[in-house]
Amino acid sequence: MTSIDRAEQAELIATAAELADAAREATLMHFRSVGLAAETKETTHFDPVTIADRLSEERMRAILALRRPQDAILGEEMGATSGTSGLTWVLDPIDGTRSYLCGTPTWGVLISVADATGPIYGLIDQPYIGERFEGGFGRSEMTGPLGRRKLGTRAARPLAEAILMTTFPEVGTPEEGAAFRKLASQVRLTRYGTDCYAYALVAAGQIDLVVEAGLQPYDVQAPMAVVEAAGGIFTDWQGRRDPQGGRVIAAANAEIHAAALEVLRGA
Repeated sequence: MTSIDRAEQAELIATAAELADAAREATLMHFRSVGLAAETKETTHFDPVTIADRLSEERMRAILALRRPQDAILGEEMGATSGTSGLTWVLDPIDGTRSYLCGTPTWGVLISVADATGPIYGLIDQPYIGERFEGGFGRSEMTGPLGRRKLGTRAARPLAEAILMTTFPEVGTPEEGAAFRKLASQVRLTRYGTDCYAYALVAAGQIDLVVEAGLQPYDVQAPMAVVEAAGGIFTDWQGRRDPQGGRVIAAANAEIHAAALEVLRGA
């Protein structure tokens, strides 16, 4: 892990907050606007991108060019930019563009800073309802309409009492979907469609599990930092910490993580 002193940590935290503030302004300019257009980045399925996605990332990159020109950047919409510091800002300007298009307030802006080991600090920000979840450098807290409060994952309970969330009911490939459905059949409640906000709910102690597949680094690194700082576990379906994405499981505690992994591996 890169050695970062307290002054540098404070600078990274302040930079992340400035990025999130800029992304809030950019995304809210177009949220719930009538006739918002979307292009698709894929030919086989609808993978939308809007003017708001691009504007959000443009504004964050402009701030980094001034405040942190030595750092690398990996963004969903504009790719990778090299740096010299050993740190990389990983940006998802709108995680959940489908939700954004629908007008639901469950999309978010994902911002993290990573070293060679993965994310060391991250934010999940929901601009419309004004909630921001933060994790890393000894911090684990959220701010929102109810003020500032500490984050903390929920205590262990049996899988049969757990709440499980994911974004898409199909969950990746047919095989991955079948494994997820086996897990879903063994929990108390399964809910869909909340994108990155589900990971924030793990960190806030509201739910037990998020299980997804086919994710990218910019999808997972900020949630990983926030969930881990709150006391949770974030791995792939084999139990390995993997900041590159793919198949992921975010769990509130070691016990529910182990129980869910056993089901997924068995499937």
